[in-house]
Amino acid sequence: MTLDVASSPRRIGRSVLAVVAGFVTVVVLSTATDAVLHALKVYPPNGEPMHDPALNALALSYRCVITVLGGYVCARLAPSGPLRHAFILGVIGLAAGTLGVVATWNMGLGPRWYPIALAVTGLPLTWLGGYLYRGSK
Repeated sequence: MTLDVASSPRRIGRSVLAVVAGFVTVVVLSTATDAVLHALKVYPPNGEPMHDPALNALALSYRCVITVLGGYVCARLAPSGPLRHAFILGVIGLAAGTLGVVATWNMGLGPRWYPIALAVTGLPLTWLGGYLYRGSK
């Protein structure tokens, strides 16, 4: 087996693009859904804390679905190893979510379980998205 060195940068670029596309999918769709729920006055106005656990559970539920979709997009665009790419996206999500927990811990923005749940669900949900893509092929 020979290694095609000329294609390696292209493959790395496609790998990075796949992970970025999955991340952007999660961020854009989550932010858009939040904006719609703010506009419909389901959520309090932007900048105000959201202390109602039911509203936080609603946010977590659609973010879980969106995170699975992000993992699926990442795996779909991966040049090879779709589950590995989805896992990398999940690790990035775990790191970002953990930073979010630390940064907001004493800010009183809502129940503390919510950012923790976001952080810990990211990795398994992106992996699930990758698994669903692999199973659909």
